[in-house]
Amino acid sequence: MEKKLTWRQNLLMVSLIFGMFFGAGNLIFPIHLGQIAGAAWGQATFGFILSAVLLPLLALVALGVTRSSSVFDLIKPLGAKTSIVFVVVLHLCLGPLVVAPRTATVAYSFSVANWVPAGMEQVGLAIFSLFYFILVYWACLKADSITSVIGKYLNPAFLILLAVVFILALVWPMGGLDQHVTSAYQSSPVLSSAIEGYNTVDALASLVLGVAIVHAIQNMGYTKPAHVAKIIIKTGTWALIGLSLVYVGLILLGTSSLGKVNTSVNGAIALTQIMTNYFGSFGHYFLAIMGPVAVFTTAMGESSSLAHDYHRAFPKISYEKFLAFAVILAYLVALLGLDKIIEWAEPILLMMYPVAIVLVFLNLASPWIGRKRPMFNWMIGLTLIGSIGDGLTQVPFAKMLGGFVSYTENGVLHEGWYQAHLPLASQGFSWTLFALAGLVIGALHCYITKPASVDEQPAQSEV
Repeated sequence: MEKKLTWRQNLLMVSLIFGMFFGAGNLIFPIHLGQIAGAAWGQATFGFILSAVLLPLLALVALGVTRSSSVFDLIKPLGAKTSIVFVVVLHLCLGPLVVAPRTATVAYSFSVANWVPAGMEQVGLAIFSLFYFILVYWACLKADSITSVIGKYLNPAFLILLAVVFILALVWPMGGLDQHVTSAYQSSPVLSSAIEGYNTVDALASLVLGVAIVHAIQNMGYTKPAHVAKIIIKTGTWALIGLSLVYVGLILLGTSSLGKVNTSVNGAIALTQIMTNYFGSFGHYFLAIMGPVAVFTTAMGESSSLAHDYHRAFPKISYEKFLAFAVILAYLVALLGLDKIIEWAEPILLMMYPVAIVLVFLNLASPWIGRKRPMFNWMIGLTLIGSIGDGLTQVPFAKMLGGFVSYTENGVLHEGWYQAHLPLASQGFSWTLFALAGLVIGALHCYITKPASVDEQPAQSEV
């Protein structure tokens, strides 16, 4: 008979999962979504939760089902060399190219940016980010107690204040919910908001950081894959409910805020305006302190995780050197500013997320279909082709691609060949057709060649 988690263990796991997902993107993107979705906030919320909450949960379950001890185990069917490339690219996206610099710019937007003189914003960002990443480097090496204090006391305090804001917004809303709906949310709000959910990067983070959740469960004495997966589903569902409530509240805040403010360039500005509206100078100062604290652990986790996995792949280079590489590159990217990072992150995530989704699907289905290399290679390879096509539509240089993909100029949409000929390409989901083709071809390949699952093959040397 399987022993059950105690209520303390359940609470710990729910807290761990919630804390892993809650970061910079989880604050700013739901509010921005509420502003641009307007009256379509209900459908937009559904799409956002699908990609920002359900997908990360499924990724955690996949880790439990496959008994993965690291992301390398999850992608083992791709082969050693391909796995290294995947991990390198994944960590670059999670760490120094997108997430880590975004945390610095969000922290800056919440705090110092509000007092920097006009014309000195870039200098202020450079100085702030320099000290921010020096602290990230030091904390990753020395300060384990920092994460404990932040996780136990400061993040809950921030969430309590958000809860108070949600209550105030219900009693004294800044405006109604029947606000203007932008063009992208007039035709396909669910698909558009699902793409917006990519920006939280939580599904990608689950592939890397989720192993810590699996290990935490195993350290409690639960080692059977089916039991681990069951615990993840149970505690992850509660964490999902909590995170979903936060998202709903933030989206509603964003929508109702349009009664008093205009649509902001990004969610950091919107959240600052909302907090100031309800709490005056206290809200302003509280966000200036707690905002950076709330996103700091995200930068720590992503940077440390990159250094650990890169050191595993390339053991001749120390963890400390990879950590230094991560924070230096993140600092340089942070100098672009939040708006530019978001602009460049969207095409990167449009290319990466579909691959992660297919990878999760294949591992979840492994108890029935096994983990066979041809199936992984065909599905992920073809999905990548489609996701690159989808991602190119959002690159800043899309106009220079000779009409291959759509681009917008002066508010006018110029439809490209790719969007005109491939179903769902206009919504960023043409990759689903490529994934389906990969599934069919991979199944035929496996039926003809009958390869063994990689889990049934003799153990090879680790990457």
